[in-house]
Amino acid sequence: MTSGTGIFFDGNSSARQDVTVELQATTLVVRSREGEQLAQWPYGELDQAESPDQILRLSRRGSLARLEIRDHAFATAIDEMALTIDHTGTVQNRLRTKVAVLLVVAVASIGAMALFALPALATRLTPLMPFAIERKLGQAVDAQLRNSLRSRAANTPLECGEAENAKAGRAALSLLIGRLEAAASLPVPLRAGVLRRAEANAIALPGGQIYVFEGLIAKAETPDELAGVIAHEIGHVARRDGVKSVLETAGLSFLFGMVFGDFVGGGAIVVAAKTVLQSSYSRDAETASDAYGVALMNMIGGNAEALGALLARIDDLHGKGASLLRDHPETATRVVAIRSLAKPGSGRPLLDSAQWTALKNICVEH
Repeated sequence: MTSGTGIFFDGNSSARQDVTVELQATTLVVRSREGEQLAQWPYGELDQAESPDQILRLSRRGSLARLEIRDHAFATAIDEMALTIDHTGTVQNRLRTKVAVLLVVAVASIGAMALFALPALATRLTPLMPFAIERKLGQAVDAQLRNSLRSRAANTPLECGEAENAKAGRAALSLLIGRLEAAASLPVPLRAGVLRRAEANAIALPGGQIYVFEGLIAKAETPDELAGVIAHEIGHVARRDGVKSVLETAGLSFLFGMVFGDFVGGGAIVVAAKTVLQSSYSRDAETASDAYGVALMNMIGGNAEALGALLARIDDLHGKGASLLRDHPETATRVVAIRSLAKPGSGRPLLDSAQWTALKNICVEH
């Protein structure tokens, strides 16, 4: 639509004129009914004045003259020619559409980053992280983890072994950890503890802290079974899976916190603690830690197949939802792989009967 009608006020008097309006390539031309040109306004100099919804009221920047268009279709045509005019909302609608498209692209980009870029970045950054920062991260995760678990522990201490009668149990756990740590030759010292939790689980924090849950000790029938699980968790420490998992799940918030020197109080630590508590490592990471644990048990002359025996028993008793098995590879597949890597042990348990009894009772307070 290139022409229409309107009402023109020349700005010199209050007289109104019925006019014809032409939309040319770069200008809007106003003509009288007799064809006389009354105004020629470049589109870039048009201003839109306030008016009722059914009227488009225009003026030229710096001029007192004004033009009123009452034909909706012709007003739409002017909208399309003049970028400064948006009487019909066409420009706003286009802008909303553009923003919506950009938002979808942004969300898709963030999703792609989370799916592809962050895991790749985490894999590259993990070996480069100084162990001092990893220890600091581990301490922060430890504090968050304890706060999360302490609320469920009533008035009893969260960590077992603090009572005087648990001294023998602590010594037995230290002996077991010491044998595994000596064979592992890790760049960070291990610290181990037993948490008063009923789940059959064990977790490794960044920086070398390992926690065994009371429920796991209850399910273990031999010292070698417990040692096999601890050896598996040492595999996570050696491979720095905890750090990698934090980088993948907490992502940019952790990276920015690390750059600015304050990730301890950020949301990244909450995510990290939750990830560690749920043992949410990838299947490849779990398979690699199984292999590491078996190799470690082989080195100290333990029964490397004991890890598979304990996993199978937990699977049979509690099903796929067991803490130690959640998000891990299929138990049957793990057991087969463990057996294929295991070498004959020395035949001697890693702890004697008295030490094993003391460790089994480490959470019992008299």
